[in-house]
Amino acid sequence: MKYMMAGVGTWAVVSASLLVPAVQAQNLTVTPAQQATASQVAHNGVALSDLAPNAPDRYTVKSGDTLWAISGLFLTTPWRWPELWGMNQQEVRNPHLIYPGQELLLIKKDGRAMLSTAAKIGTDGLRTVRLSPRTRSESLGDNSLPTLQTHLIEPFLAEPLVVNETALALAPRIVATQEDHIMLSRGDRAYVRGPVQTPLLDAPGQPHVFRVMRKATPLKDPITQEILGYETQYVGKVALVKGESQQMSGRLDSDGKQAMAPVPASVDVQSIKEEISVGDRLLPEPDRELLNFVPRAPSQNVDARIVSVYGSTTIANAAQYQIVVINKGTKDGIERGHVLSLLSAGASMVDTTDDAKTRIQLPDEQNGLLMVFRPFERVSYGLILQIKTGVKVGDRLTTPH
Repeated sequence: MKYMMAGVGTWAVVSASLLVPAVQAQNLTVTPAQQATASQVAHNGVALSDLAPNAPDRYTVKSGDTLWAISGLFLTTPWRWPELWGMNQQEVRNPHLIYPGQELLLIKKDGRAMLSTAAKIGTDGLRTVRLSPRTRSESLGDNSLPTLQTHLIEPFLAEPLVVNETALALAPRIVATQEDHIMLSRGDRAYVRGPVQTPLLDAPGQPHVFRVMRKATPLKDPITQEILGYETQYVGKVALVKGESQQMSGRLDSDGKQAMAPVPASVDVQSIKEEISVGDRLLPEPDRELLNFVPRAPSQNVDARIVSVYGSTTIANAAQYQIVVINKGTKDGIERGHVLSLLSAGASMVDTTDDAKTRIQLPDEQNGLLMVFRPFERVSYGLILQIKTGVKVGDRLTTPH
């Protein structure tokens, strides 16, 4: 339930996450830098030149809208959400929630612009709000707007993992199947062994649900060729039924004593993306993250490169709404929600106007925008939001200006 003073609208443009229910989103915070920007803009407004050319005077939020689209509706640069928020800071009680049905009003005065919820506007251009001591409740459920259309990346959040080579080598492995099935499907049983030092046990505090992963594709820096991590292929999910153990083998060891034989753990297949087979590895199912995608430019200068186009080894150029891997991660200060400019490399050419026929390098030009939605330590996954021409491995990304 959302509670408010009667007659007082509450509006903010920082989205609730793709996965955060409204009641949980109320606990999300705004960084000090974002707060400072908003405070400055709340006092001054923004220059009219910062508005989008066709910014409407009035807009009612609709179901299906996204934070990115609404930010772009009013401002020339959608990632500048703190300024859009700051334009209405006096009314903001929770900058992580915006709901369908709320009406936004653009006020222009003295070469500046401010954004408000629709209310009575006086002759001085200021809004008048009548407060009442009573409260009313409105059931909002979980209909707060996401930053982006959720279908673009939500399925991806449950799939690939970037690990180091050692972690995958030490992960439990499927060693056999029930009735010698070559490929497993939902409901089938498989048998798993972990490393000798860390067998797969059914014990309190131990993971009981696992992602089944296959092969590890090295992610190489396109400039240095250094391996930044290994991208695993998600093939399904299994649940632990019984942990590893040992039992008498019925034969004697070299000392003449009864030999013990390892008994693999039993797992049942819960879901599959591709057929699961012997040799596939198990990694613990991570907790479902409460994700909050707040589009914003990084505070630091970023100079990154495209490492790969996710899910394809044959596509040369990525298009809008495709996912790519970049060679910067949390170690480099990259965070979920960072927006980066995609650059197309300038051509190397001969200056035909120069008698010496000097070879020159044309400057890189902005080609589009990308938003990081899943950072790892040394690489990050991003969604291409806008693009002019195809994006390829090796293309640069920088902090937008």
